[in-house]
Amino acid sequence: MSKPLMVDARAIRKSFGANEVLKGITLQVEQGQVLCLLGPSGSGKSTFLRCINHLETINGGRLYVDGELMGFKEKSDAIYEMKPTAIAKQRAEIGMVFQRFNLFPHLTALENIIEAPVGVKGVPKAEAIAKARELLDSVGLADKADSYPSQLSGGQQQRVAIARALAMEPKLMLFDEPTSALDPELVGDVLDVMRKLAKSGMTMIVVTHEMGFAREVADTVVFMDGGVVVESGSPTEVIENPQNPRTKAFLSSVL
Repeated sequence: MSKPLMVDARAIRKSFGANEVLKGITLQVEQGQVLCLLGPSGSGKSTFLRCINHLETINGGRLYVDGELMGFKEKSDAIYEMKPTAIAKQRAEIGMVFQRFNLFPHLTALENIIEAPVGVKGVPKAEAIAKARELLDSVGLADKADSYPSQLSGGQQQRVAIARALAMEPKLMLFDEPTSALDPELVGDVLDVMRKLAKSGMTMIVVTHEMGFAREVADTVVFMDGGVVVESGSPTEVIENPQNPRTKAFLSSVL
């Protein structure tokens, strides 16, 4: 029996001016699944990710997260964009980790993690601190609670960013090339945290160039190019045995 859908994207379109970046993306992610998005730069992967939590407003299609229309409400066949406060409430349930770590430079690792639970969710500070220490421990940084971002390596900052996203207890985690800005020797630690997260049953969508990670952790691999889904399937189907010439060409350049 299939699980309920966490993400249900139906014919998603997105343009920036005359440039149509997403040309009708349809894909689904079940609860607890890991989907890895592969594709060359400019194929629309990051834009699609940003559409999921309504950081970008779609121009066409429907995007549901956990059964709820994202960013819009439907009234008699028309859809209207929701108020920013309502969108913020939806977005609070979706964790996002960017290429650049986006930590607040003037806050310690611990303060970065408790900021949103206390400020947005109203979690009591003592409770948020206890949870933040647990999360730092889970990403291997228990001893870095009082360090500022400038005192941490890129890999450590990214792990703090993951802990910060998890502090909001999201039902879905989005990762936008989380290791691409890191020195090669720091990539492993971040991927280890993501592996653990996948094993714990978190629903994840990961834009990545890390083929080994995609092969090992993904339930579904989607190859995008030119704003469309070119091929999707299991890692074995897409990475080991691609059918489409565009997928083959891309993989031969990165493997």
